[in-house]
Amino acid sequence: MTRINPLYLGFFLIVLLLFLSFKLNSAKSELATAKIAYKESLKLSKELSNLREVYTKKVNLSSLKFASVVQKRTKTGVILSSKSINAKELNRFMGRVLNGAYNITKLKIKKISTTKVSLYMEIK
Repeated sequence: MTRINPLYLGFFLIVLLLFLSFKLNSAKSELATAKIAYKESLKLSKELSNLREVYTKKVNLSSLKFASVVQKRTKTGVILSSKSINAKELNRFMGRVLNGAYNITKLKIKKISTTKVSLYMEIK
């Protein structure tokens, strides 16, 4: 009967231990990169949800209801227009819009008289 040399068995166990420790270290590094990617995606999702909240809010200003501002919703955004608006009300409105987080794609303001202007604005 042939016997297995104990040195071969010890060498095999040492090689097996080294192989398993190498695999464990690589799994740990993969886990660390996955955690970093998860944190980045979580941060991005929070930013996107905050932006969605900002952009989905309606543009409802009580001072503009008296100025006959027409608000039209499209698939891509909102169109605000008025044929005649008071300059002070326009100033208040522009202060609110420009200080907010809106993507204004088109803005036309024409002076009608000393106190009245017309407005056309597209917000996306």
